[in-house]
Amino acid sequence: MSKRDELIAKYATDLKDKCGVTPDMDFLTKVTIGCGPSIYNKDAATVSGSDDSELATVKNNFLIKKLGLEDSADLDKAIDSVMETYGRSNRNKYRAVVYYLLAKHFKKEAIYK
Repeated sequence: MSKRDELIAKYATDLKDKCGVTPDMDFLTKVTIGCGPSIYNKDAATVSGSDDSELATVKNNFLIKKLGLEDSADLDKAIDSVMETYGRSNRNKYRAVVYYLLAKHFKKEAIYK
């Protein structure tokens, strides 16, 4: 099993156990690949739910640039909702899981096809 496959399995477990979501493994794999090499860097692989600049990066680089969404209060609400779903007290919020949940929330799965 490759390192990426191990990480995808870890992300799937997080989705099931921490978020209560049954993961679409095909889509999760595509989102993980879309994260690029950041998944192998301990700091870059996670999202700090309490760091405003980190959340702004998720909003600008993922929601606006990658998914092509317009900047609005809905984006902040969606990020807040995902942080709540993932569990605010959960220290490790994996970027691929956060992106997966946000893409599903906005029904933007087609971006990864």
